Amino acid sequence: MHYFAYKSKRLCAEGVPLEKIATEVGTPVYVYSEKTLKRHYKAFDSAFSKAKRMICYSVKANSNLAILKTFSDMGSGFDIVSGGELYRALKVGADPSRIVFSGVGKRSDEIEYAVKSKILMFNVESGQELRVIDAIAGRLKKKAGIAIRVNPNVDPKTHPYISTGLKKNKFGIETKEAVKEYVYAHTALKNVVPMGVDCHIGSQITEITPFVDALAKTRALISTLRGEGLEIKYLDMGGGLGITYDKEEPPHPSKYGEAVLEGTKGLGVTLIFEPGRNMVGNAGILVTRVVYTKKGSEKNFVIVDAGMNDLARPSLYGSYHAIKPVKDFGRHEMTVDVVGPICESGDFLAKDRIIPEVEPGELLAVMSAGAYGFSMSSNYNTRPRAAEVMASGSGFSVIRKREAVSDLIKGERFAGAKGSKSK
Repeated sequence: MHYFAYKSKRLCAEGVPLEKIATEVGTPVYVYSEKTLKRHYKAFDSAFSKAKRMICYSVKANSNLAILKTFSDMGSGFDIVSGGELYRALKVGADPSRIVFSGVGKRSDEIEYAVKSKILMFNVESGQELRVIDAIAGRLKKKAGIAIRVNPNVDPKTHPYISTGLKKNKFGIETKEAVKEYVYAHTALKNVVPMGVDCHIGSQITEITPFVDALAKTRALISTLRGEGLEIKYLDMGGGLGITYDKEEPPHPSKYGEAVLEGTKGLGVTLIFEPGRNMVGNAGILVTRVVYTKKGSEKNFVIVDAGMNDLARPSLYGSYHAIKPVKDFGRHEMTVDVVGPICESGDFLAKDRIIPEVEPGELLAVMSAGAYGFSMSSNYNTRPRAAEVMASGSGFSVIRKREAVSDLIKGERFAGAKGSKSK
């Protein structure tokens, strides 16, 4: 459920016409609905109201400070994958004891930053990483909480690029090896505290069965670890629950909750969840303006001012995003490719899409763009990144100013120029 709807044939974000936002802020522009963000968080959290739980929003999905602050104020913790994301979370007042640090390539400086910040735990992805965390914590004379990300070899039945729980994926440690690393950490390492098990199998998962299968294997692992004398307090289920982009029918969080609660009955752990897309995906859209239309012998094109640098998902994954006219003129429909201005044949927002006819200067809304939209955007072709706006009731706020071209050359120097040496 989201709060983008037509009112008097004009598409609005809550009570704000998108035309008004585009006129005042320009395009392309990301627009988020505060009411939708809050609704999604409450729906997910309430699905686990009968369990000890911690919702740790996955910052990588959308890291805008205003969005992080919205969730933090509702009690959310955060799942981070970089020192930069930790900085953002702390900037909005997040409780460090509700932060988990995931990711396969944590640098030593990032680990040190997290240890000093007293985060809850690291989700460890390799034996080498485990030893680096122990060494850094020892040097700082501190203890670091850890969970090991266990690879359960469960097929999440999603796009291969966002599958993370198979043996061939770079993420996590296979179960047998994970047991050895847990025992080693417990018996030989002095500066880490094994306290949880982490299991994240992928993203945009639209069935409950893969979660249930992974949970069964993880439950068996926890039993094994407790038999080895480890005190496991947390089970991190990761994220991955999908949303509707087109015709997908992902389970409602309440159904997911029922399955997880049944699968963890009597386990005696605090459950950690890392929803990202499920929180923000349908809470955001990308508004773009038509620059030209072009008819060819085989294809019709609608050329807009947003491209793959603004929204990479269609080019990267072949992902579907619904595209709607901001103003409904009631025109005939036609089949078009909606493409951007980037000098790549892979620069498209939609291919062979049926939409109403449009004219240059009119606005289109690319739906379900709140997750992995701005956060994956770039300055390719030296294009400033889009502005971001939060709609709330009948008003809106600019929560990220549009970049200026001058912003794009900050830090650059001519070779040999005074002061150009790195420090």
